Amino acid sequence: MRILHTSDWHIGRTFHGNSTMDALAEVLEALTVQVSEHSVDVVIVAGDVFDSATPAGPAYTLLGDALVALHETGARVIVTSGNHDSAARLGFQARLLRDGIHVLTDPLAIGTPVTVLDADGPVHFFGIPYLEPAIVRQHWSGAELRTQAQTLAHAMDLVRGGMAEHVGRSVAIAHCFSAGVDATVGLEREVRQGGLDLVPLTVFDGPDYVALGHIHGRQQVSERVRYSGAPLHYSFGEQNKPRGSWLVELDATGLASVEWLDLPVPRRLVTLTGTLDEILSSENVAAHAGDWVCAVYTDALAQTEPMRRLRERYPHCAMVQHQPSENSETIERSYVERLRGAVTDPERIEAFLEHVRSGHGATEREAELIRDVLDDRVRAEALV
Repeated sequence: MRILHTSDWHIGRTFHGNSTMDALAEVLEALTVQVSEHSVDVVIVAGDVFDSATPAGPAYTLLGDALVALHETGARVIVTSGNHDSAARLGFQARLLRDGIHVLTDPLAIGTPVTVLDADGPVHFFGIPYLEPAIVRQHWSGAELRTQAQTLAHAMDLVRGGMAEHVGRSVAIAHCFSAGVDATVGLEREVRQGGLDLVPLTVFDGPDYVALGHIHGRQQVSERVRYSGAPLHYSFGEQNKPRGSWLVELDATGLASVEWLDLPVPRRLVTLTGTLDEILSSENVAAHAGDWVCAVYTDALAQTEPMRRLRERYPHCAMVQHQPSENSETIERSYVERLRGAVTDPERIEAFLEHVRSGHGATEREAELIRDVLDDRVRAEALV
């Protein structure tokens, strides 16, 4: 059996105020082509289907189009809810969907699998929707569910109970932050308290494969526990992470192979660092005029209207930051040292200017004006 593992579509999300709907539609169309070309039997979407608990109408349209297109390839589709989704809104139409499209959002159904047959027998898919401990503990009285780790452990106990009742190969689907994951790849807008949201890898013992969502970059927590990441780049921090999905193959005995399938990137993300003039150079513009651009300019002084100037050359400049090249800690330390050694008022003013201008003191004209002002003050004090 061939399974395509994807997650974190975040339909409806914006990128620095720009809609991502058209780009996501393009990527999901490419994903559908891959499902057909690789004769995929089951497509998994492991949570965060929408970016908001209250998605706008076009987001529902895009989801419906994507699910129908995937189903028309002959594949079964299994979708679970993530922390960005409203389980009620995502799941309300589950019974109305055509046969072969399963939306799993009910915590009480975790131990009941969606079963798909192949030549080697049944494969049981157990969907775990995103579980907020404070909300779901009412369903399981007697269980201590104060953390994500405890809640997912209880859910996986239900999965293992379902595995015992339904003999065959098994796949679990969950949306959480698992131990061993590099959080720098894009853990998005998660409310965290200490390490309470961290789920140990051992919690997922049992199934032949565990398809996880919640991290926006691909991650291999273990050979059989993986994150596929998001199909689009949703932040500049993700710009160097590949976009795609895992093609998982099960044979008669369990997990046989896992292969990464790249997805197209509709518009590349790039961070350009240097002085503003360097960033605006013809060479940079020629290479990146069509990209999403984050400009980090290192001029000692803040420049006038940098975003306007950048967008004249880079129509898709989404972000601009001023980061003077000298290290801020060094600047602060050297300022204190210079101030300590300053004896005269001109020396104190020069130390201040060098501090706020990243090491650049007064210009020749400014130095003249400062001397004039100080001389005027001395003459005024002499007349008192």
